[in-house]
Amino acid sequence: MTVTSTHSSGSVEAGAKSANMRSLSRAMEVFAELQRADRPQRLSDLARTCGMSLPTTLRILRVLQDFGMVGQTDKSYRIGPAVLPAARSYLENDPLVVAARPILQQVAAQTGLTASLYTRLGFERILIARVDGEAPLRYDLPLGKRLPLTVGAAGKILLAALSEEELQQAVAAAVAAGHETPDFTAGELRARLPDSGTDYSYSADERATGVLSVAVAVPNRAGNPTESISLTSPVEAATEERLKSGVPELRRAAARLSELLEGSVY
Repeated sequence: MTVTSTHSSGSVEAGAKSANMRSLSRAMEVFAELQRADRPQRLSDLARTCGMSLPTTLRILRVLQDFGMVGQTDKSYRIGPAVLPAARSYLENDPLVVAARPILQQVAAQTGLTASLYTRLGFERILIARVDGEAPLRYDLPLGKRLPLTVGAAGKILLAALSEEELQQAVAAAVAAGHETPDFTAGELRARLPDSGTDYSYSADERATGVLSVAVAVPNRAGNPTESISLTSPVEAATEERLKSGVPELRRAAARLSELLEGSVY
């Protein structure tokens, strides 16, 4: 008679689940790297950046292709069309985006500056809503673009409340993503952040040349803030004084957004 060990079968099942989760994590890492890239990526470049072997990276890309998440042109890979329905659903139904639109419209109308909302994703930030001001910006910043936390007012204000250990993690992540040079230190990052007691962040010529920006964090009663609202202008259309004069309006907008989101997943 054959006896099956419950303990052994349970261990096998647990091991299989662990392997599946590891495979999913690797696939998401490859997918995230394609999101960061400004152009299609070669297989060898993706494998090197993600620290994976060529066969493993290729298997992941083929699975993502099957679901339309990745497309291929010649020998390069890019984000596929399946992300568009997901993006549309997010922009139309996410409570944060829906609540933010009229608030950003009011801020932009009252200040004449471009008002934007960013959300933190790991140690990066993503533009999820924007209302243009009177003066057009010099660059096109599309919704969904992954941006660093270490430069730009909207990113730095989300780092201001982090511990030293978390700042070290932010530095490592920024270097790994290519946002900062390999010799970038936590001390340099701390020097960029607002002084203690200052609830807004200001930047000039940081992420983009000729651009001024000021930002405040959206209060989050559950912990450190994960969203920020910013005002932005090309340097020829505004001054540092004008940007900072909009901070009270940003504070009101952030508080209002926080109130609207209270009780939701945010």
